[in-house]
Amino acid sequence: VKLLNHHTKKEVEYMLVSESEANLKEGKLAIGTPIGKAILGRKKGEKVEVNAPVGVLMFEILDISI
Repeated sequence: VKLLNHHTKKEVEYMLVSESEANLKEGKLAIGTPIGKAILGRKKGEKVEVNAPVGVLMFEILDISI
């Protein structure tokens, strides 16, 4: 999934994986993380609010690929 972080204006790309496969350095984000939970079931173009340990983050879903 490709996201736009509205706070930093930077694009980030993650692959959603299980907890055991997660590795942020490799761009693998666990589905149980705040970002993972927020984007599950969402569609391209939607904006999501993420309650993360650092505060509330706003992302826009730019692309979803399988």
